[in-house]
Amino acid sequence: MGEHRNLIIAVVVLMVFMLGYQAFVLDPMAERRQAELAESGEVTAQGDDAPTAAPDSFGATDAAVPISRDEALASSQRIQVRTDALSGSINLTGARFDDLDLLRYDTEPDNDIPVTLLTPEGSPGGHYAASGWLGQVDGLPGLSAQWSLVQGEVLTPATPVVLQYSAGELVFRRTIEVDEDYLFTVTDEVTNQSMAAVALRPYALVRQEGIPGDLQNFFILHEGAVGVIGEEMFDRKYSKLEDEGRGDLTERTGQGGWMGLTSKYWLAAVAPGGAPEVRGQFRVLDRPGNPVFESNYLAEAVTIPPGAAITNVSHVFAGAKSQPLLARYEEEVGIERLTMAIDWGMFWFFTRPFFSILHFFYGIMGNYGLAIMALVLVLKALLFPLNNKAFASMAKMRSAGPKMTEIRERHKDDPQAQQKAMMDLYKKEKINPVAGCLPILPQIPIFFALYKTVFISLDARHAPFFGWIQDMSVADPTTMWNLFGLLPYDPSGVPIIGSTLAIGIWPLIMGLTMWAQQSLNPPPPDKIQRQIFAFLPIVFTIVMAPFPAALIIYWSWNNTLTVGQQYLIMRRQGVETELDKNIIRLAAHLRGKPKPVFESDAATDTAGATLTEKVSSVEGGALTDGARDNAQETPDPSGDGVAAQTAGDSIDADTAANAGADDQAGEGEADTDAAKAGEGDTKPTSAKTASSKPAAAAPAAGRTRSNPAAKKKRPAPKKKPRS
Repeated sequence: MGEHRNLIIAVVVLMVFMLGYQAFVLDPMAERRQAELAESGEVTAQGDDAPTAAPDSFGATDAAVPISRDEALASSQRIQVRTDALSGSINLTGARFDDLDLLRYDTEPDNDIPVTLLTPEGSPGGHYAASGWLGQVDGLPGLSAQWSLVQGEVLTPATPVVLQYSAGELVFRRTIEVDEDYLFTVTDEVTNQSMAAVALRPYALVRQEGIPGDLQNFFILHEGAVGVIGEEMFDRKYSKLEDEGRGDLTERTGQGGWMGLTSKYWLAAVAPGGAPEVRGQFRVLDRPGNPVFESNYLAEAVTIPPGAAITNVSHVFAGAKSQPLLARYEEEVGIERLTMAIDWGMFWFFTRPFFSILHFFYGIMGNYGLAIMALVLVLKALLFPLNNKAFASMAKMRSAGPKMTEIRERHKDDPQAQQKAMMDLYKKEKINPVAGCLPILPQIPIFFALYKTVFISLDARHAPFFGWIQDMSVADPTTMWNLFGLLPYDPSGVPIIGSTLAIGIWPLIMGLTMWAQQSLNPPPPDKIQRQIFAFLPIVFTIVMAPFPAALIIYWSWNNTLTVGQQYLIMRRQGVETELDKNIIRLAAHLRGKPKPVFESDAATDTAGATLTEKVSSVEGGALTDGARDNAQETPDPSGDGVAAQTAGDSIDADTAANAGADDQAGEGEADTDAAKAGEGDTKPTSAKTASSKPAAAAPAAGRTRSNPAAKKKRPAPKKKPRS
């Protein structure tokens, strides 16, 4: 009851803390934020000043009749893009970046089909980026403006292209450049040929029509809108944006930054040049058909005097989220915190250095799996002092396990006495029950960050390991249900349960390492809890089988190192581990021999047992001396001493039978004497037969014939009068 009371108290305290934090910290912060935005006039409920496209330019008949990608590409004039990293075209309608393939990355290992990142509007999964201008002038260049090519033919790193567009007496001249990787630079020169000053606001956006088809939708992975405004990073998953509804806005204001839409490995983002004052915004457009997700920024107005010209620079990134590449753009181009496009997680202060170290090992070894193992080995070496202290404390706790079980049994009806006896035992054995947990707590964020690092790493994509693993970013392709490919069928296609059947070799290895690690830990005192814990490795094997092979290899290797370290420490402490016992039991089972009984298990096996169950365990020879005493000292519910006498008789009978195991003649004689001393109508049983069959449970009342000396202590029963 004490354990449940502590659990309830902990839950209540946690709930009070969370509610208090929400009421006194988060809610006031949100209110202050809304008040600041309201005072500055930056909150626009319907996004009136947000960049929009003309109604007739939105998809094919408002997306009611979708068209194919090839049809969308053929329906507009285009400028070809050719680099070592990119292939595609720029749409002259709106000067949109809506057709790009990533030549360095294939859709499947070695199939030579490049990944398609950007797709024209109106085609399935439309995904594109564009920029334009807003103001009080009619015909300003937006998403439906028809630009003209005035210089260049094909966009390459060596040959930029120049576009031109006129809106009344305003002339827009746009120069587009591309580097060797994934960054486009857009330079707009705006000339005011009128007699009055004009104020214009530059904007840029990235859109995604509908939920992407390759969305992984994994709980630890961010896929959706992401941006940095000023020094603040904010994001929203696609599912979150969709739940919030169309027309809702998420905004931030600050100096400089970038806005984009991201998946696990790819990013499409727009960024202003320099650090102007901008407003970043996520929203879902109110359009028919699939939801349209948008991430945009809108810069402060720029005034152009009559006869003057201004220049505005912006950038479009469309490519892979390679950490070294994003870091280079941060330094050379000045795009603030672009590396935050990678989902580092809440423990980013661990994940980022782990990512760099893992990338370093990968460059040296050339095998991502070996790089993971090397990084785990380094971390294990650094954390060895903490693990050594924790495992040594656990070993002491395990060695004192039988004594702790006896204390629980002796004082099971008196929690205070039980607690006092436990504390006395801790002092006597010099055990600190918290010492086994505290060294492990700091390691939890470390290994979660390592797990996150392996999961998000671009290096793992299509990276082969030894043997059958050709892509470490996907699950182990083998399955035990077709003998790992020997049988000509794939059980993963079975409806409903197909994914559950896809249990490959590496998930099985991981399950075995979890079982071995669990066997080294002290088992719970409760029998039902032990049975539940015994199934956990099986459950985790099934649950984690669909995970990427890189994660399974990491988990298996980490478990293996932990098992080895913990086993050596516990054996050095002189503790007989559960792993040793389980291996002996398994070997006996495979050889067809009886299941061995270990004396150290007796106290745990009888924890919470009834008198009859304890007596049965005693007759089977499975109790320690302390548990034997507990069975004899169990109070007799009937009050006549018969049950206690029965337990004592059974113990003595078992002791007498085991004492003469080497002498068959003496064993038979002892059994005969015991049979003569008893008063019953059952036939005597030979010692050989009695030892080969499990002993029956002693009755709650009555006499036993196995202990004549004990029988003499009982008062003679009263004779019934004859009728």
